[in-house]
Amino acid sequence: MADGNESRHRPLLVLGKITDILDAFTLARPVLSLGEIQQATGVPASTVQRLVSNMVAEGLLDRVGDRVRIGVRMAYWAGAAARGVDVLELAAPVLREIRDATGETAAFFRVEQGHRVCVAVAETRHALRREMHVGKILPLHAGSAGRVLLAWDDELAEQVLTGPLETLTDHTVTTPEVLRELVGQTRRDGFAITSSERDDGASGLSAPVFAASGEPAGALTISGPTIRMPRDQCEKWVDLLVAQSDRLTRTLGGRPPA
Repeated sequence: MADGNESRHRPLLVLGKITDILDAFTLARPVLSLGEIQQATGVPASTVQRLVSNMVAEGLLDRVGDRVRIGVRMAYWAGAAARGVDVLELAAPVLREIRDATGETAAFFRVEQGHRVCVAVAETRHALRREMHVGKILPLHAGSAGRVLLAWDDELAEQVLTGPLETLTDHTVTTPEVLRELVGQTRRDGFAITSSERDDGASGLSAPVFAASGEPAGALTISGPTIRMPRDQCEKWVDLLVAQSDRLTRTLGGRPPA
């Protein structure tokens, strides 16, 4: 017979497994089979089958043929959770996690009056750093965050591409046709990596965050000196950053555009 302590802990273990199952779904993989859930969570197959059946019955998951996705009922809760909560309040812990995982500065940018503005930041603890602060105003045509913000906003992209593209460094893209192709590539990839476009010797890696409307809510960015962030290092951090941008999108009740 189970003792009192074991009985008290068992519900928490079940909740942990349910959380693991929900966390297995991402914006890139919104529909999963039982086998894919088991592989992603490490939860025994029999337990996955039992919990998924119960979650479907409660509306936490919906069936799509022989696979499942996050239940529509969850969207109602997500909307209630996000209502009245400022995106910056939600972004702050995400930025700290990114900074602590990479050691580099993590920032959140939004579009304001034709520019990108840093609205939240978790600064690196390295002495050698890229200067960044809340309120810093930067051009949209240079750097990874600008490229991400343009990639999912066609109207804004046309405004920028038809205007003057100021030269900031020898690596700034100032040819509209080239920038248009790079913006399109960013949308196909789901992220952007740039080097020395805005500042010599500085690199950036960015991914989009979406609002409930499907429009971009902002861009999550990792930035730092290229000596610590060469392209191969940026590529190693892509999965981490995209996962965090997906997490913030879901926390906001957001969705990527169709």
